Amino acid sequence: MPGREPLIPKHGGYRKLKSFQVAQLVYDVTVRFCDRYISPRSRTHDQMVQAARSGVQNIAEGSQASGTSKKFELKLTNVARASLEELRLDYEDFLRQRGLPLWQRDDQRRNDLIARRPATADAVADWARETRSGQSGQRRPSMESTKSTPSTYPEIAANGALALIAVACALLDRQLAAQATAFEQEGGFTERLYQRRQSSRRGT
Repeated sequence: MPGREPLIPKHGGYRKLKSFQVAQLVYDVTVRFCDRYISPRSRTHDQMVQAARSGVQNIAEGSQASGTSKKFELKLTNVARASLEELRLDYEDFLRQRGLPLWQRDDQRRNDLIARRPATADAVADWARETRSGQSGQRRPSMESTKSTPSTYPEIAANGALALIAVACALLDRQLAAQATAFEQEGGFTERLYQRRQSSRRGT
């Protein structure tokens, strides 16, 4: 009947989701990070890349499944959130095991990256180079310090990835809350199918 809502509502469109875009950036950054700083023979290399990929893929799959199963969408979005949390721990382990500092939430370098809203791994790399240059400029160079001070790129790269993961997780937390509310208020495909059958029997 005219004006009747479709049985399967509009769904998908995950590429427009900010959570998907940031998670995809996290994935791209993680691939570069692991290729540079984690041995390809290490199990950690594969685990980090797969956790980052899982975050992206489950957001997409959940969005695509939302037309017929809000419950499945909620489940997959939660899997994406859990995968990124696993990845966060891997980056924190990387810093801790190498004696590198974990930047606090109010660290200006971290906030600068978030404020830039980078869209590509190259943009994140530009931020890392600028941050590294700024840190170098603050030091007093000497022959001794030059020999003994390791490169800060691993510290910057890991903390930058953690900042992006924090953004993705915050977006997914809001997305999960909205999905849970929608599921509670509107139900899922089964409820809509039942209501459509009842309406058809009544001739409305």
